[in-house]
Amino acid sequence: MPFQKITAEKLSTAVTLQIETLILRGILRPGERLPAERDLATRMNVSRPSLRTAIADLEARQLLSTKAGAGVFVAEVLGSAFSPPLIALFASHDEALFDYLSFRRDLEGLAAERAAKLASDTDLQVIQTVFDKMISAKSPQLEARFDAEFHLSIIDASHNVVMLHMMRSMFELLQTGVFYNRQIMFKQQTTREALLAQHRAINDALQKRDPGLARAAVELHLNYVEQALRADRKASASEQVSQTRLRREIAK
Repeated sequence: MPFQKITAEKLSTAVTLQIETLILRGILRPGERLPAERDLATRMNVSRPSLRTAIADLEARQLLSTKAGAGVFVAEVLGSAFSPPLIALFASHDEALFDYLSFRRDLEGLAAERAAKLASDTDLQVIQTVFDKMISAKSPQLEARFDAEFHLSIIDASHNVVMLHMMRSMFELLQTGVFYNRQIMFKQQTTREALLAQHRAINDALQKRDPGLARAAVELHLNYVEQALRADRKASASEQVSQTRLRREIAK
């Protein structure tokens, strides 16, 4: 018979593969803490030595990292494709802001189209759940967080792991406020209801599994965001001119 006993070494390899797959699919995210060793070994039905071997292998390949007294975490480096100096450069140049929005429009439009075709019923339930959380959020901070998670859940549902990790990295910039600030949107008379209506249109198209409508709804939303940010840049430039004129008049 071709069957062989599974050794401890083979068992640790199976553990390694499972954790790798969870990271690859974005289920385990950068910075996320793994359960305690005893709990994780029980969940995976393996011995603690096998689990330690697997974790040591993943640490050696920089997929996991151990923090003394805190536990084992998915490596933060997996969520950052941009160095701090480059992020600072992005933040100081409008060209980068509008290129970022253009990139998002193209990629997220494609992701929404793919999700409408390829998402499972469970994927669509996740998207609906996150949208419901955004609607019921009790603070602007929570709403902004669920806004980002809503967009990421669509990318998850597109079932392309390269796109998933690329866009998760891009959304690190969004969540740190480098490229998107809801307060700027609201300064331009954008209302919460208008933004929710745009997200509702995206969600409705996905739930109907309409690829063309889903892509169009994403593109319409991001066009709206771009127009608001361009209006803010224009208003800021005009205000600087006005302040210069005021200083001149005061100095006369």
